[in-house]
Amino acid sequence: MTFAAAQPADTVYAALDLGTNNCRMLAARPHGRTFKVVDSFSRITRLGEGLARTGRLSAEAMERTLDALRHCADRMARSQVGRARLVATEACRRAANHAEFAGQVTRETGLNLDIISPAEEAALALAGCAPLLRAEHARALVFDIGGGSTELLWVDNGSDGPKIDGLVSLAIGVVTLAESRGAALCDPGGYAEVVADVAARLAPFEARHGVAAHLQSGTIQMLGTSGTVTTLAALHLDLERYDRGAVDGLDMDFADVAAVTRRLLAMSAEERARNPCVGPQRADLVLAGCAILEAVCRLWPLGRLRVADRGVREGVLLTMMRADVSSSAGARR
Repeated sequence: MTFAAAQPADTVYAALDLGTNNCRMLAARPHGRTFKVVDSFSRITRLGEGLARTGRLSAEAMERTLDALRHCADRMARSQVGRARLVATEACRRAANHAEFAGQVTRETGLNLDIISPAEEAALALAGCAPLLRAEHARALVFDIGGGSTELLWVDNGSDGPKIDGLVSLAIGVVTLAESRGAALCDPGGYAEVVADVAARLAPFEARHGVAAHLQSGTIQMLGTSGTVTTLAALHLDLERYDRGAVDGLDMDFADVAAVTRRLLAMSAEERARNPCVGPQRADLVLAGCAILEAVCRLWPLGRLRVADRGVREGVLLTMMRADVSSSAGARR
């Protein structure tokens, strides 16, 4: 599936974000400085299941993911998509058989798999959630807790737009942590050990950038984009089912984050699975996400977190649209 570089204003764009746990697609048309959604798709495929143990994508995980991508390709065709990009992150970065999988994706769906670096993943996530940054704050800590990795950004929120001053990508996410430490996470003592371990992995980032020295200034904000923070937000609001409109842009006090985490820790696996804002597919992952988030909040106790139900997909869309506008403007000169 090939697309031209410069597109007319009514072009439908599609962005696909293929992560360790999820396959997500968003199709949209440009609308002013942003876009209007035409179609969306999300499915948990667990592409990275077992990857930490074997170093390879399993046949079953690849087939689950290919089935989701076939659905995406069909929906893109129905929406008459004119320009698209499929980005893949940590699972494909780490897998020894990523080239084999990429070839299969192209043969069976017509989509070209673009395996991006942690730095580009972070930049796209920031581009996608930048509208939620508050202009009155000069700095931001932005994090993305993924299935296979966690990215943390130290952002200069200047008048020319947000700029990344520091980045770390930890090779731990909700899938890898749940697979390696799942039993420990269900025990209070084991959960505390996992939080301490994640905090230790984040400590070199603090040593490099001295974020803590800025905490008392009141000029730093924290923004989280991931299934972990959106799930905690939905639980905090006691939603009967997930509502993006209620969650995206929500500000949560750290005390509220801690209260929801305690509720989840007190639940059995079956109770978490029955909760409509968690569900059976995330029931074994949510505590891993809570542990990573708690480590971030412990190191940098800013007191408040803004929740973003947006990220890489939106960043891919906006980047493509802006590139085409620039290309068109250059052609007219």
